[in-house]
Amino acid sequence: MNFVNRLLLSALILFSVVINAQTSENPWAIAVGADLINLQGDNVDSGLNFGAPALSLSRYITSGFSLGIQYGLGSASPQDNVDLDYSYLDGVIKFNLTDDNIIPYLFAGYGLSRFADGNDKEGAFPSGETGRTTFGGIGINIPVGDQLNVNVSTSYRGTSETSDSYNHLQHIIGLSYNFGAGDADGDGVPDKKDECPDIPGLKEFNGCPDTDGDGIPDTKDRCPEEAGSEELQGCPDADGDGIADIDDECPNLAGSAEMNGCPDTDGDGVADNTDRCPEVIGDPSNGGCPWSDSDGDGVPDKDDNCPDVAGVLENSGCPSEPTELINFINSSDNIILFKASSSKLDTGDKMTLDKLVELLGQYETASIIIEGHASSDGSESYNQKLSEKRAAAVRAYLLEKGIADNRLSTIGYGESKPVGNNNTVKGRANNRRVNINRSAQVKVN
Repeated sequence: MNFVNRLLLSALILFSVVINAQTSENPWAIAVGADLINLQGDNVDSGLNFGAPALSLSRYITSGFSLGIQYGLGSASPQDNVDLDYSYLDGVIKFNLTDDNIIPYLFAGYGLSRFADGNDKEGAFPSGETGRTTFGGIGINIPVGDQLNVNVSTSYRGTSETSDSYNHLQHIIGLSYNFGAGDADGDGVPDKKDECPDIPGLKEFNGCPDTDGDGIPDTKDRCPEEAGSEELQGCPDADGDGIADIDDECPNLAGSAEMNGCPDTDGDGVADNTDRCPEVIGDPSNGGCPWSDSDGDGVPDKDDNCPDVAGVLENSGCPSEPTELINFINSSDNIILFKASSSKLDTGDKMTLDKLVELLGQYETASIIIEGHASSDGSESYNQKLSEKRAAAVRAYLLEKGIADNRLSTIGYGESKPVGNNNTVKGRANNRRVNINRSAQVKVN
């Protein structure tokens, strides 16, 4: 087998091994073209020499660098009437100067170049016609499709070791095709344009999938496995309240955004799903239920200082202060005087008590204590009983005028609480009396 055939076979074997070894993580490019070589040296008279094919296979590594092999066939005529077969096999490293559409690049490498005249010659690899070659140059890739590029390059190749080798300029023009990791997920969208390069997707969504088929790619779909609307970022809205089911605490009941998608039937600001009394207006702090109000005065028991007696909010749930009744009690009208040893009411006394009846009518929750007193005339026991009779007489009159029994209580103090000097006529007269006083509660005593 001659050397050219050996080179061709070696290239094909290497090409086959590399193709079989490619993976989805590694991008590849294969190129085919024609070359022009221009031999250099004192013993060279010819110009450009045409050759074909020029083949290469490369793999992108990282950060603009690629590694590859190249192989080519051609002819060379260093002098008139001297025709040589030209072939080469090289390893190449390439660096892209930019990642734009049109990509200039630098390259360099090391390999073998052979200039054969058809006569077998002795040599190590495999004849004296083959020389080790180092080279470097510049090229450019111009895209004509998603994966197809026009490639133009020029390089200087320096050979050594044999007198039959030549330093030369090499110019190549051809086409390159990118394949392999250019589409890692195999969805037909190049990785450079694929927004989801590791997941098969659709071209209309730049390589991203639309799992639920709602027209919204999974990368922008908050609910990628449930068909929804664009307004709700791809999520469904089962109850049609404008709140996505994923955010809706009551996805099957139309509600409001303020209630996180739940209704508020009684309008008390507590959503039905947390309202213990969903159909009765209540207090949010009481789970949506109204507070108990035992006396029905509109002041809840928890805030009512008089929970069993109807009152007013201004007085913390207790009845309004009976101002006029208190003024009456604190005035001189509060005193009813009696004759000695008597418990009988006269006309003036009844007029005073009629005024008290009117005030008790205004303050229906007020109650009073009727206090009876006596002067020191007679024995102590007699005066005690007399003071009790005087208090009872006042109570009887008030009952007769319609004041409820439970609002009236009596007590007799006998001669124990004089307001005047019992040694004088005037003092004893002032001590024969009944006073109206307030009871222990807000009720009037």
